[in-house]
Amino acid sequence: MFKLCGLQFLLIIHSAMCQNSGDLHVTGPLKDMNFSIPEGGGVRFIYQFTSQPPAVSFRATGEKDGIIDIVQKTGILYLNGSLDWETKTVHRLQVESLDEQGNTVEGPYAVTIYVEDINDNPPEFDQLKYTGVVRQNSRPGKPFMYVHATDRDDPTTPHAQLMYNILHHFPNPYSEMLFEIDKVTGAISPSRTGSYYLDPQKQDTFTLVVTVKDMAGMTTNAFTSSADVIITVKESLWKAPSTIHIQENSTQVHPVNISQVYSNEPNVTYDIFEKEKLPRLPFSIDQNGVIYVTQPLDREEKDTYTFFVITKDNEGELVDKPLQIHVIVEDINDNPPVCQQALTIIEVQENEGAGSNIGTLFATDKDEKDTLNSYLRFKIESQVPSVPASNLFFIQQDTGILQLTGQSLNKRIASNYSLKVQVKDPDFQTICDVQIHVIDINDQIPIFEKSVYPNVTVAENIPIGSVILEIQATDGDEPDTGSSYIIYQVKEGDPNNDFIIETDSETNRGFVRINKPLDFETTPVYNLVINATNPEPLVSSVQYNSSSLTLFKVFVTNVDEAPVFQKTVYKAELSEDIPVNTLVMTVEAFDPEGDSVRYSLEGDVKKWLRIDSTTGQIYTASTLDREQQEIYTVEVSASELNNAAQKSLATLILQLNDVNDNPPHLAKDHPPFFCHPLSGGERALIQADDPDQQWFYSTFSFSLADDTNARNNWEISKVNATHAYLSPKHANFEENVYNVPVIINDNGNPPLEGKVNLEVNVCKCSSEKSCFIEVQREHSWPSAGQAIGILIAVLLIIGLIIGAVFLHMKYKQKNENKSHHKDAKDKSELNRLS
Repeated sequence: MFKLCGLQFLLIIHSAMCQNSGDLHVTGPLKDMNFSIPEGGGVRFIYQFTSQPPAVSFRATGEKDGIIDIVQKTGILYLNGSLDWETKTVHRLQVESLDEQGNTVEGPYAVTIYVEDINDNPPEFDQLKYTGVVRQNSRPGKPFMYVHATDRDDPTTPHAQLMYNILHHFPNPYSEMLFEIDKVTGAISPSRTGSYYLDPQKQDTFTLVVTVKDMAGMTTNAFTSSADVIITVKESLWKAPSTIHIQENSTQVHPVNISQVYSNEPNVTYDIFEKEKLPRLPFSIDQNGVIYVTQPLDREEKDTYTFFVITKDNEGELVDKPLQIHVIVEDINDNPPVCQQALTIIEVQENEGAGSNIGTLFATDKDEKDTLNSYLRFKIESQVPSVPASNLFFIQQDTGILQLTGQSLNKRIASNYSLKVQVKDPDFQTICDVQIHVIDINDQIPIFEKSVYPNVTVAENIPIGSVILEIQATDGDEPDTGSSYIIYQVKEGDPNNDFIIETDSETNRGFVRINKPLDFETTPVYNLVINATNPEPLVSSVQYNSSSLTLFKVFVTNVDEAPVFQKTVYKAELSEDIPVNTLVMTVEAFDPEGDSVRYSLEGDVKKWLRIDSTTGQIYTASTLDREQQEIYTVEVSASELNNAAQKSLATLILQLNDVNDNPPHLAKDHPPFFCHPLSGGERALIQADDPDQQWFYSTFSFSLADDTNARNNWEISKVNATHAYLSPKHANFEENVYNVPVIINDNGNPPLEGKVNLEVNVCKCSSEKSCFIEVQREHSWPSAGQAIGILIAVLLIIGLIIGAVFLHMKYKQKNENKSHHKDAKDKSELNRLS
């Protein structure tokens, strides 16, 4: 009964496997075999082995683990339970066939069963809760902590490929997350927004819900787990120090520690980046972030330094934002005062009053401005000579302004003084030299050598710049000073500044010159009053008087001058179609002497104008034509009636405006032709032109004349505003020259029409698509070229005929002479014989 039940059980299994295993229901001879079977799934059929007699049964040994077995009688290899990849990934068996006595017939053969993993394990974090610390302003994308999860499934399959993600972010005050996670490694870092906005003063703690999915998160059937991440935000260590102050010319042993910076991240490399390109930056930084000054500094050479401190990781990438370091070099008093000039020279008039400021001594100090180190004080140490007193001068100790004490200077006593002035700051002093020149005061006025100069007579056409008179005044003040130099001016009698007076700086001699053209008719006589003054003001007790004045007259003589036009250029704008005898304009000239003026035209090459010789009225003398000349220029002559040599010229410029008075025509560079025989579709480009002015652009219309023959054989199609195509309407043309009547209309106002006979050649063409020779014309009349050729041929023939006749006549005359001579000889002989 037991055996029956066992057999029935196996049959049931076999039947079930046959129904459910499909392609697994295979049978084959006993041999080495490998099988791959997914884990789980319960009881199932694997394979049925067969064997040849005398084998009657099968036996399986090895790593069956109570799950794998074989039916002895049928050789069916099957599972009676579920495989588990996580428990065992490979099962190795030996299968053999046996005879009735249990002896091995075939085998044993190796049968290996590989267990295939299925995604049956969710990923698990190695911690339920993570904690981490991030610094304010940390670099975006730089991890500050990691989360980690594992999956028991096969790591070589997607079942154990994990993907991390931030599910929730508490709190989340911004539209973008402040943190980001690497989906593969689980590294958590600040986002760009977080690197900018994280601030422990505003929010010092964040909670992230981080999830992990297997199957690389690519399917909805993936397993998911989560963990909490508590992040604490701390203040950034990476801060720029406050402005660093370093005293110049330090005697400390260098390098000297002046500050330190700290990165938010460990194991970074510190470096200095120059903002200014200096020959050598006197600062350095070590790998602990300590900043050093490497040498003594000189404030007078450079008083401030600015540079950046940067941090880099092992790959040379920037870790933190560059920090700007600002260094100020503090001043010490290490520079003495310096005189601005090696010798300061000051001029003082001898009449300067007590307390007058006579000049300033300037000195400088390279130490810092507006500090005690550069604060200077002045003191007079000596005065040479010390006459008439030893304390003639005083210097303001804070400003260096020199003043006179109570006694005025006298050049006759001393003309020069030398001062030694001490200039000192709190630690140093310098001696500056000052020289004071006592100069003469302007207490003498210029005096003319003559109070009245002889009259001067000049012609009114005397050239500008001509010297008409030399004058002289003298001054008793010190030579070569502003007190003795003389300036001459016309005080009266020259309201239009027709004269100018120049002074010789060495002799003080004055030269009266012509400054503008003189005119006898306007001013025949000048009564000039000349004064002489100094550029330096007179002392208050002295005034200019009549001794500084002189008089003379200038008589202008009359010169016969040519007439003068009111304008040098006359312009007029006319339409080219104005009638003949139209008044163009009137020119006018006058003679300075009052003589009558006669007008004429010069250069009127086209004879378009005429002028009334008496009135200067200019008229059109013939039809104007803009197309011949748009701008027409002639000279108008005005001469004295009684002296034609005295004449002047003015220019007349006429601008001719266009009217539409020219019909359009064809612009023919080459006459159109078509190659015979025509094949259809040929066309020739023709162009219209118009000599009239086109204000904007030319627009022409083309058409054929009302000619039946032309309309039956030709057609015209417009290309653009100036061009059209002429096309044959059929191909039945003989070799000939055809006249095609074409009508062209322009767009003038009013429009004009032009009719032209266009010669079109239908001819035999060469390979270069050009006519061989001109064919016989459509009409019997020869063309102009043919007529000329015929005429030349006729003249040649006539010439040849005349030449032949002439030669014939000479030959005949010669023969007649010979015959006459022979006849005379014969007659003489006959007479002799008789």
